[in-house]
Amino acid sequence: MEYIFLIPIILMSIIIHEVSHGYAAFLLGDDTAYRAGRLNFNPINHIDRFGTIILPILMLIVTRGGLAFGYAKPVPINPYNFRDYKKHTALTAAAGPASNFIIAIILSLLLRLIMSNHDPYAPLSQASAFFMRLIYTTIMINLFLGLFNLIPFPPLDGSKVIGAFLSDEMYFKYTAQERKGMMIFMMIILVSYIFKLNIIGGIIFPPLQFIMKILTGI
Repeated sequence: MEYIFLIPIILMSIIIHEVSHGYAAFLLGDDTAYRAGRLNFNPINHIDRFGTIILPILMLIVTRGGLAFGYAKPVPINPYNFRDYKKHTALTAAAGPASNFIIAIILSLLLRLIMSNHDPYAPLSQASAFFMRLIYTTIMINLFLGLFNLIPFPPLDGSKVIGAFLSDEMYFKYTAQERKGMMIFMMIILVSYIFKLNIIGGIIFPPLQFIMKILTGI
């Protein structure tokens, strides 16, 4: 039954991620996303056939049902509207993962509050146990999204964040690899499935589990 709730949780998490990019860009001088009507949480405006539907299914297969993630249709951003091209592009990129981390922190505080008000010797009701598992899973999904997107590999957000520290020449060479980066990413997923590996999970899960322990105490 919990899997039924995973779909809207993942969907809303990645929509919040993308809208955060748009709002950050808007605050920094680029109103492209605003004019495109993308600064809202209507799922229809944000669904991407590959990122929102196909990729989560592929990830469920690759991680053997362990975790699924994806992305919404990227909000349109014109970095030439920024006063500082590299710095503001980096801040806009960082806003997406930051939103996922904020969600994780808020829900961790809620989970700790619930646990602190519960008698550890009293059994949990089915509804309470289900609700707590749902909160825990949502925290994990958002941490995964945040950490994954911070990998400094084009076209992920991390590549744009690290771009702020590169020379102009290196920056444009680095960001020009976005299309190749997506192809390499798909190859990693394919290799993971064929050889029964969990390459992405192997990179993300160690820091994820460490942060989960700090945030939730579980």
